[in-house]
Amino acid sequence: MKIFDMHIHSASEKVDQNYLLEQMEKSGVYGGGIISCPPEESTAAILKMPYKERLNNVLNWKKGKENRIYSGLWVHPEEKDVCLKVKDAAREGIDFFKIICDTMPAYEKPCMNLLEAIEKTNKPLMFHSGILYSGQDTSRFNRPANWECLLQFKNIKFSLAHGSWPWIDECLAVYGKFLHYYNSAKGSEMYIDTTPGTPKIYRKEFLYKLFNIGYDIENNIMFGTDSIATDYNPPWVKGWIEKDSEIMDELNINDEICQKYYYENYMRFLKCEDIDHRLPQINK
Repeated sequence: MKIFDMHIHSASEKVDQNYLLEQMEKSGVYGGGIISCPPEESTAAILKMPYKERLNNVLNWKKGKENRIYSGLWVHPEEKDVCLKVKDAAREGIDFFKIICDTMPAYEKPCMNLLEAIEKTNKPLMFHSGILYSGQDTSRFNRPANWECLLQFKNIKFSLAHGSWPWIDECLAVYGKFLHYYNSAKGSEMYIDTTPGTPKIYRKEFLYKLFNIGYDIENNIMFGTDSIATDYNPPWVKGWIEKDSEIMDELNINDEICQKYYYENYMRFLKCEDIDHRLPQINK
């Protein structure tokens, strides 16, 4: 079974493809998505890396390994000239974008302007969602219902990370709403990124709800680990793969759905495969 880790961070100026791929192979992972260092406006920006530096850094991670490594640019709604940067990054070959709403919710005007710019690139978008360990009063910006504002966009593929823990139920409710409008050809498509987030004690509950809520969800869930590219930890990664696989075995999830979860859905998210898995909203 092919496994992609779609949630990996670049956390330094260093780029070492060979190291990352070796550690991935030890983990049973074939490839993944690397998120750039944060913009200087982000509360997570310990390393101050200007736009061009962080763009080139994350693009270098995939250079020559484009079938295994994908590069994403982390952008911030308060970043100077951010809409122009988005257009430039798409032209330079970025595969996806990443936003953490750490100073405002997604529905505020600066963020909505940024979303309009991203929609025009036809690139997918990852959001942090759920509790945010920034050391500041930021988690309130990251409740899943805040993303209902994306209903007004017609062509954005976006994911909410971490199952929005601890607001798992709210995340699934928001997914159901987006699914209804997507199936009616009226709205953008939402994915759920299952990257921990969820402590292991909640993992079974989370996956049980995902697969039993009754929505078509098997085509819109993706696996990630929140790892660091230059410090990729095989025991940590293998532990989450084994945990999820064990739970899915208990839930009688078949190999076809597991392959979607670990690989195919990420390819569709990135628009690397021209596949439309649109199904009825509720299995009756």
